[in-house]
Amino acid sequence: MSTATSSTSTLLERIFEGEVRAVARAISIVEDNVETAAELMRGIFPRTGKGLVVGITGSPGVGKSSLVDRLAGLYRERQERVGIVAVDPSSPFSGGAILGDRIRMQALGLDPGVFIRSMATRGQLGGLARATVDAVAVLDAAGYGKIVVETVGVGQDEVEIVKAADVTVVVLVPGMGDDVQAIKAGIMEIGDVFVINKADRDGVLRTEKELEALLSLAHRADGWIPPIVKTVATENRGLQELADAIESYYEFQKGATEGLERRTSVARWRILELLRERLLARALKSETATLQVDKLAAQVAAKERDPYSAVEELMNLPRGEGS
Repeated sequence: MSTATSSTSTLLERIFEGEVRAVARAISIVEDNVETAAELMRGIFPRTGKGLVVGITGSPGVGKSSLVDRLAGLYRERQERVGIVAVDPSSPFSGGAILGDRIRMQALGLDPGVFIRSMATRGQLGGLARATVDAVAVLDAAGYGKIVVETVGVGQDEVEIVKAADVTVVVLVPGMGDDVQAIKAGIMEIGDVFVINKADRDGVLRTEKELEALLSLAHRADGWIPPIVKTVATENRGLQELADAIESYYEFQKGATEGLERRTSVARWRILELLRERLLARALKSETATLQVDKLAAQVAAKERDPYSAVEELMNLPRGEGS
């Protein structure tokens, strides 16, 4: 047995025992996509599928972090271990992923039954989606019964991340018409539960009616009618109803054919994500290929050629040069 294989086996044992430092180490490995990541995930995968994964998304400022914080607190009252992955696709210079969520969730951070990990994109949205799903798998294998993934924004990349959740919660607030517009633009199809947070504000009834009207026009293949839950996270209002709504959909999809279709769709997406990363890494493996990319980039920037023919040239490099 090689040293790397032995090290991975030891790490896997520690993860399965729920050791926090081992979980953190494993997530760093998949996030940085180091050489042992694939071997580690092969060992992790058979132990997954036991935890409930909740994806929480919505526009910035709707109170997602407060909602996650209080929902996790509710789960902890039930003696469940909770894993939280906070995804921040904002500027790599802001420090938002590390500072913002950690400060907002500092009380939870002291609880040994809660694991919080912030993941910043560093400009790699596609890779982040894969790394986030792998991080969730690590938490699942480590025995965290509830795993919450919080994403900032409702763009396509965030949609891909929450697709991998068992239950997706879309959060809005009263008086923000942009939120409802975003839902019209395509978020509707991924929402299993809709939350109107900060429901003590004016305009909550109007937002609820707009949402109900949109939901009445949407016909899901599984026949599920997403519930609308009103919450005031900072006052712990509506949290029990939210937890019940999440559990209801989780139970509902277990017996639905569409549940299997959803898992198959996620599995297909994961395979394609890994394939894209591997093929790109293979294409740029040699120093010659990397230099060729730089040369072609300069030519495209100078308008001496187009990016499409540049890609064709890279694809036609002799195999020894690009792999």
